Amino acid sequence: MERVIEKLDHGWFIVSHEQKLWLPKGELPFGLAADFQLDGVEGRQIGEWEGEPVWLVRQNRRQDMGSVRQVIDRDVGLFQLAGRGVQLAEFYRSHKFCGYCGHEMHPSKTEWAMLCSHCRERYYPQIAPCIIVAIRRDDHILLAQHTRHRNGVYTVLAGFVEVGETLEQAVAREVMEESNIRVKNLRYVTSQPWPFPQSLMTAFMAEYHSGDIKIDPKELIDAQWYRYDQLPLIPAAGTVARRLIEDTVAACRAEYGTW
Repeated sequence: MERVIEKLDHGWFIVSHEQKLWLPKGELPFGLAADFQLDGVEGRQIGEWEGEPVWLVRQNRRQDMGSVRQVIDRDVGLFQLAGRGVQLAEFYRSHKFCGYCGHEMHPSKTEWAMLCSHCRERYYPQIAPCIIVAIRRDDHILLAQHTRHRNGVYTVLAGFVEVGETLEQAVAREVMEESNIRVKNLRYVTSQPWPFPQSLMTAFMAEYHSGDIKIDPKELIDAQWYRYDQLPLIPAAGTVARRLIEDTVAACRAEYGTW
């Protein structure tokens, strides 16, 4: 439930607008509300981190607004709370009016929802399920450079789950569409909330079954098999992609050792 933040309110402050995050001096604000001129504005508590409240404030600070990616190297729990705040702020911003009757809506006092007092429709934040998969072929792993990541980073394959599709079917389809590779022995590993903009990554490991690499140029710049101890630039720590690559490297090292 939103309330006016007071001078002595203390904790972490997720100040967000249009999927951006306020990061004064490159850090999440932590301390007294008065120290950041946040007293007198409306906010709501969205969780706790290390015994301190985490507040969401929907406000454009104009300066020092950045991406939640900039805090990806913080503790996982705090990064997830920052991501939750950014996603909720965008949800509230994009649901000011009811999609059925057009009347103004207001936030629920008891849950993450927007309510229409006219037709009583209730809206919840939508989450887009995605798959991400590390594919192993003996002592090699399939890594690709994506068209949307022009920073030289090579990572595992990923994609959105389509309507009426299981996670397993999504893995098979995405891998085939992007690389022309068929996989087998799919194994679930973990999941990660991914606020870019509102995804839930479901991570898998798989083994190569058949096919030669033929990339989809609309999705990938390059894709290659890399030996586990001769990897290119890979994603940052804290990402589920990095976890999958490191798990695959550990499995290869245990089986093949080093030359």
